[in-house]
Amino acid sequence: MIQEVDDQVQKNWKNSILVKLAIIAILILVLLIPSSWIQSMINEREESQQQMVNGISDKWSGSQLIQGPVLVIPYKKLINETDNNNKAVTRVSIENAYILPENLNIKAGVKTEVFHRGIIDATVYNAKISLQGNFNKVYLSKLGIDPALLLFDKARLIFSLSDLKGLKSNPVVHIQGQQFLPEPSYDKTPFDKGLQVSFTAPKDADFTFSYDLDLKGTNELSFLHTGKTTDVEITSDWNSPSFDGRYLPDTRHITKTGFNAKWRMLYYNRPFPQQWLNDDTVLTSKKSTDEAVFGVKFNLPVDQYRKTMRTTKYSSLIILLTFVSLFLTEMIRKQRIHLFNYILIGASMIVYYTLLLSFAEHLGYDIAYLISSLSTITLISWFTASLMANKQVALLFGSILTTFYGFIYVLIQLEELSLLIGSIALFVIVALLMYFSRKINWEKH
Repeated sequence: MIQEVDDQVQKNWKNSILVKLAIIAILILVLLIPSSWIQSMINEREESQQQMVNGISDKWSGSQLIQGPVLVIPYKKLINETDNNNKAVTRVSIENAYILPENLNIKAGVKTEVFHRGIIDATVYNAKISLQGNFNKVYLSKLGIDPALLLFDKARLIFSLSDLKGLKSNPVVHIQGQQFLPEPSYDKTPFDKGLQVSFTAPKDADFTFSYDLDLKGTNELSFLHTGKTTDVEITSDWNSPSFDGRYLPDTRHITKTGFNAKWRMLYYNRPFPQQWLNDDTVLTSKKSTDEAVFGVKFNLPVDQYRKTMRTTKYSSLIILLTFVSLFLTEMIRKQRIHLFNYILIGASMIVYYTLLLSFAEHLGYDIAYLISSLSTITLISWFTASLMANKQVALLFGSILTTFYGFIYVLIQLEELSLLIGSIALFVIVALLMYFSRKINWEKH
């Protein structure tokens, strides 16, 4: 009879452990809800930051895209029609022929600075850009144009930058030794925001051009590959560039004091021809933008919002490992911890992420992580010591938490190796849990 009672008590105890494990699992899932709320809050704060950066761009100058130049030569198109009296008449229409440079050489010197507005930082820059190149003899017979119909005296050289507000001085265009001051182009042009010079193009000879741009912008400097051969060199004092667009630089040299990058591109990879007729959308289509634009972004190193967001994505892992460690401690010491205490510990680990976000906005991610982690580990360790009345257990549990948070910090810093290091570390953690759990006699509990 006594044996039956003992067996029943042991069975009830084992059942209560299983029930507790199930409740803990449910609690972990419930804690994911406020974690998702915190991620939404981070997204809102990041969007607010982007709006403020856009405000800075609006007042300073936006990202700059340098396009062109393009040679535009009007020509007479003869259209044979029949009038109301059924007589054949010839109508003359003025159309445009578009020709791209044979060679285009661009050199850009960029000086950057970080613009502070409250807790928001944005990278702005001043750039001096030199463009020079040449056009070959105009030869449009392949397009079916009679050279006699070309209006060489109405030729225009058109170029563009995405934010004209960024021009700090009036550019001067040199064509075959002559100087021209560009004007805004309001007529039908191959660019949305163009500057143009009108001149008389030579009929039977090549000609050269050059002009300098002294401009300012925010965050990004890009170029459109318009030359049959395009060479671009950028030198800057920014030491963490992000090369963007269809083409990566052929050579790049990055140091603590800046970088130098060079591109050389041939027209075979361009999504548009060397010359065409009438269509002024060739250079502004989405395909052109996707396949012919390249440049550099002067991004700040991974900012506090991205790092904080990546940290919160590990919240479920931290909570799971913490609860498993606490449960194993409870089983080894045979000292039960109430579920309400699990809830309080889980709540403190959720509040941790709001601390991290708020401190990161003012102090930066690294210092915020240190302050938030130390505060949370100290609080949970103190709470565990008071629950178990054992300082050594609390110190051990605090060491475990320190390992967990230190592990997450290392993962955040190692962007490229995070998956490899994380997988190895998780394997080690599971092995340790297996090692300690084997000391528990589950049949006796």
